[in-house]
Amino acid sequence: MNHHRLLPRHMLLLTALLCSACNVSVTDANDSAPTANAAAPGNAATAANEAYDFQVVPEQNAWQADRIFQAQVQLDRWGLSPGVLDGKDGMSFKAAVRGFQEANKLPVTGDYDQKTALALLEGEARPTTWLVRIPADFARGPFFDMPKGMKEKAELPALTYRNLLEKLAERFHTTPEFLVSINAPGTKVGAGTTIRVPAIENQPVAQIEGDERGWGATLASLGVAKDQPQADHVVVDKSEGLLKVYAADNRLIAQFPATMGSQYDPLPLGEWTIKGVSRNPDYHYNPALFWDAGAKDEKAVLKPGPNGPVGVVWIDLSKDHYGIHGTPEPQTIGRSESHGCVRLTNWDAARLAQMVKPGTKAKFQA
Repeated sequence: MNHHRLLPRHMLLLTALLCSACNVSVTDANDSAPTANAAAPGNAATAANEAYDFQVVPEQNAWQADRIFQAQVQLDRWGLSPGVLDGKDGMSFKAAVRGFQEANKLPVTGDYDQKTALALLEGEARPTTWLVRIPADFARGPFFDMPKGMKEKAELPALTYRNLLEKLAERFHTTPEFLVSINAPGTKVGAGTTIRVPAIENQPVAQIEGDERGWGATLASLGVAKDQPQADHVVVDKSEGLLKVYAADNRLIAQFPATMGSQYDPLPLGEWTIKGVSRNPDYHYNPALFWDAGAKDEKAVLKPGPNGPVGVVWIDLSKDHYGIHGTPEPQTIGRSESHGCVRLTNWDAARLAQMVKPGTKAKFQA
């Protein structure tokens, strides 16, 4: 059976479903960090940047966003993630507001009140959405149908996106469904077409020494800057469903909603250490590690990709088979269970990967 069906470059806006897993062994770690002395980009780098350079299309009547969505976009810019940008005043949004209030020494209520709004928006009239033209190279793919079985997934050359709409949704930190909702019926996506998206800025392809797995391009494809504040320690809080990043003076510098643990694979409470960061990793599936594995399941090695079971990055912990990682299901973060690991959206996991290093402490608490 051929699971490599390429999807057409032009397609109507449509929705997509995703898949998941956790508690794995990942090899081929790439512990390289961005270097300040990277060579100046040449023609190849310029061409790479063009793939992720979304040109804003001027419009006479800007789309009017509601106050919750406006706040979500700004919280994302601050690094206090509300998860997917969808305009919903839910648990993830309230948690992000609490994080902003804590980081800015405001009363921590989780209520998006006037004082919080003034501090968050800083009096700026920054756009909340843009109309952008889709770069030809970004639209090129390849895109693959995603089979359910691990054996079938292992046959794919990469666990990339199913279609361009899904790829656009991750680039702009939202969901395919939300993109559909803010665009006119019948809007098409494809090379050179125009679509409304959350206003998440372009990022250049990072020049990273020893980057053999295209991590610089991955960061650009997710709208994540390579330069991030550096973590002294992280705290995973089960009761809040959050991963918090702290500086050495215990200031909150970033916060991400997370999925963590389940009845069968509880979150491993305690103090751990980050052993390494594996960017765009292969995924080594071992059914012996999964209580819900099929009786006929066999070991398999899956190629990298955002639709892989651990998404675009695996942050390895000192507890065997446990880590912090991305997900192919961003809309489920904070709303589902995992196999014991800590799961973030791909863009939040990529941002965290730029903040931590081997030796960073990670406290898991109830």
